[in-house]
Amino acid sequence: MLSQDMLMALLLASVRSAAWLLVSPPFSNRAIPGAVKALLALAIALPLAPRLAGDLPELSGAGVLVASVEQVVAGVAFGFLTALVFAAVQAAGDLIDIFGGFSLATAFDPATGSANSVFGKFYGLLCTTLLLVSGGYQFVLLGFTQTYRLLPLDGTLSLETLSNLVTDGLTEMFVSALQVAGPLIAVLFVADAALGLLSKAAPAMNIFAIGFPVKIFLTMALAGIAISVLPGVIDGLTDRAVRMMTGLANG
Repeated sequence: MLSQDMLMALLLASVRSAAWLLVSPPFSNRAIPGAVKALLALAIALPLAPRLAGDLPELSGAGVLVASVEQVVAGVAFGFLTALVFAAVQAAGDLIDIFGGFSLATAFDPATGSANSVFGKFYGLLCTTLLLVSGGYQFVLLGFTQTYRLLPLDGTLSLETLSNLVTDGLTEMFVSALQVAGPLIAVLFVADAALGLLSKAAPAMNIFAIGFPVKIFLTMALAGIAISVLPGVIDGLTDRAVRMMTGLANG
């Protein structure tokens, strides 16, 4: 039979893991039912409960409420840092949309009645697929479980460390997005320059009508170059996400 300390440790650990699963990819995907996420949160916390039972906050009513809120904040913070790292892949797809002329499709999607991004959405789904197929999600999950050791249930999250990690994460996200989409963007930039020179050499030609098909053709023809580097990128992003979570937990 579980003791009171064990049950409280299981409750608080489950709260942190549930908050993390709601934000962190690939578990935040809406295709995963809420009941599955709840069971997964419990499965994460259950093996850790015996060790965490010795690091409990005050067990009064107010103490439990405050501790629960702190665990929600901690879980969301860890999940946000993880999502921020992997957002670089979708940001790379969004850059390809802008430079390749596919951003026009974001104006309106009649199928869903909302804005939609072609390559951005495709890269986001591809990132989730690679995380699941390669087993990278297990490494991310292992990194999250380490936060319980570095930041016990009675610990306090460092807001200063969080702000520094978010700032550094935003910078690294844009750099990673440029590294993924950079070769294709460079080709499209050269195509834009060539079309501009052609418009000067032959003003009678309707370059505006020619430019979009040419850029879309180049994007579709060379998209495989950007996609081929994604497995290595996902591996590096997975390691970075783990380091950021453990760095925040370590304060």
